[in-house]
Amino acid sequence: MSQTLTLADDDATAALGRRLAVRLEPGDLVLLEGDLGAGKTALARAIVRTLVGDERLDVPSPSFALVQPYEANGHPILHADLYRLGDPREVDELGLFDRPDAIVLVEWAERSAEVVAQGTVQVTLAVPPGGAGRVATVAFADGRTV
Repeated sequence: MSQTLTLADDDATAALGRRLAVRLEPGDLVLLEGDLGAGKTALARAIVRTLVGDERLDVPSPSFALVQPYEANGHPILHADLYRLGDPREVDELGLFDRPDAIVLVEWAERSAEVVAQGTVQVTLAVPPGGAGRVATVAFADGRTV
């Protein structure tokens, strides 16, 4: 079951990130989908800050590092961006599946069928016609809701 939400602005996107964060469990692999500028990194930033418990935490885009690690309550959080992945097999080198208790957030997951196949949460962000706000579709594989 998926939920579709209208997000009026960046604050609404951050609020969705906070709501998602409290629903995530160790082992979740979150697929963040959407075009450039759809708000994937902003959503991931809000999720990470909520999980870590620090609204001021610097959460840079992982576009160049490919993976940014964090820690929350003894559990790892990985924020990955596969946009620059040259070959889908390179995902093995990123360590996304090394810790079964990690919460993994992946932007541009569609660049790796292996990542998509293991996703437990799918969030698709889109800019509606006219460009105002965002539309978010959220689906948990196990039926959880936000």
